[in-house]
Amino acid sequence: MKLRENYTCPLELSHDMIKGKWKPIILWRLRLGNTSLSQLKKDINGITQKMLLEQLKELIEYGLVGKNTFDVYPLKVEYFLTDDRGNELIKALIIMQKIGIEFMLENGMSEILYEKGIVT
Repeated sequence: MKLRENYTCPLELSHDMIKGKWKPIILWRLRLGNTSLSQLKKDINGITQKMLLEQLKELIEYGLVGKNTFDVYPLKVEYFLTDDRGNELIKALIIMQKIGIEFMLENGMSEILYEKGIVT
């Protein structure tokens, strides 16, 4: 995690917390509940395990994601949204999802939404 020394405003910091291609997608998937690293990798098309681990590490450092390690063999690890900051951020992602859906519908991209079952 690389925090800058100066921020224009808190929104700039919040943006840094989730910026990038994968972090919002990881958070969006975790809204469905606790899951393992291997399941996250299966659910997020195109992400490498290395990138997934890097992004999860940063999300954990920001307090958006938590990690449970179970002392069993084989080792079991679950990732989850934190009750406070992680779940709060999902509200913002829901708004962003809604804006994206509206834009796609207005610009002739509804087929993608139907294929994915996002709209019926």
